[in-house]
Amino acid sequence: MTRAAYHYSFDHEHLLSIEGLSPLDITHILDLADSYAEATRAGIRPDPVLKGKVVVNLFFENSTRTMSSFEIAARRLGADVISMPVAASSVKKGETLIDTAMTLNAMKPDALIVRHSASGGPKLLSRKVDCAVINAGDGTHQHPTQGLLDTLTIRRTKGRIEGLKVVICGDIAHSRVARSTTQTLHLMGAEVHLCAPRTLLPSGTETWGAASATTDFDKALKDADIVMMLRLQLERMDGAFLPSRREYFSFFGLTKDRLALAKPDATVMHPGPMNRGIEIESAIADGEQSVITEQVEMGVAVREAVLHLLAGGRA
Repeated sequence: MTRAAYHYSFDHEHLLSIEGLSPLDITHILDLADSYAEATRAGIRPDPVLKGKVVVNLFFENSTRTMSSFEIAARRLGADVISMPVAASSVKKGETLIDTAMTLNAMKPDALIVRHSASGGPKLLSRKVDCAVINAGDGTHQHPTQGLLDTLTIRRTKGRIEGLKVVICGDIAHSRVARSTTQTLHLMGAEVHLCAPRTLLPSGTETWGAASATTDFDKALKDADIVMMLRLQLERMDGAFLPSRREYFSFFGLTKDRLALAKPDATVMHPGPMNRGIEIESAIADGEQSVITEQVEMGVAVREAVLHLLAGGRA
C-alpha cells in the first residue's frame, strides 16, 4: 500500500458530478462497491450501516431503473427510504425547487437522491439542505453513479481500466451518461472515443477527456476493448436530428458484422433502456459479449458504496 493510500480518507459531502473526484476517490468507491457486489453474490447481508438513517428519492423525471436501484441499495444497508416521484409531489401544484428543498430539509433526511430535468438542479438543492445530496441525473449534465458503475463493470470484466480503448456511440449530445462515463474512464487511464451523427456530436468533448470524436463508427471500432451504445433520447430532441431511425441503424447500429471490427473479446455495454433494432441488435444485446445485465447489478453495488460513504459514515 502506498503512503498516499494509507493516509487517504473520502471527504466529500455530496456526489454531484465526476468533476472534483480524484482517481483515488474513484478507486475507493469502486473497491467498496466491489465488496458489496461480492457479498450480494455470496448471499451475505451487508452490515446495516444506514440503520436509523432516512434516505429520500426525489425524482423530477421518471426513471424506474435508477430509482429502484437506489432504493434497493439504501434498504440493503438498513435505511428508511421515501421515494417521491414528481407526479406525487407538490411541484405539480406550483411549488418551487427551493420550497421543496426547505420542506424536505425540515424533515431532517440523511441523504437526498435527486434527478432533475434541469442541469444544476441537484447542485442548487445541495446549497439549501443540511444532508448529503446525490445526483441521479440532471439534464444533459451529469449522472455520476452511472459513470462509476460503468467503470466498475469494465474493471470486473477486463481486470483493469488503464490502457483500454472504449468506444461510446449514440446520442452523445443529449447524454449525461456519455459525459460522466467518459470523465470517469479518462481519470482512470482509459482511452475513450465518442461516435455519433454530426447532429448528435457536441463540440468540446475533449474537455471531458475524450481522445476523439467521430462520425465514422466502423473506423472507431477498430481494436476496441469496450463498445458502449447509447439510446436515442427522443424526448430531449427539439427538432429533426435524424433523417430516419432506419438510416441511423444502418450507420450507427451495433450489428454482428460491425462488432467484428472490434477486438475478438470486446465487451458490449448499454446503460439502458435499450431501443433494440435502432442502436443495437437483440442478438448482440443478449449475446455472450454483453455485460448489460451486470451493469444493472453493479449499479446497486455502486449506490450502496456511495450511500455508505455519504450517509453512513466514512469507510
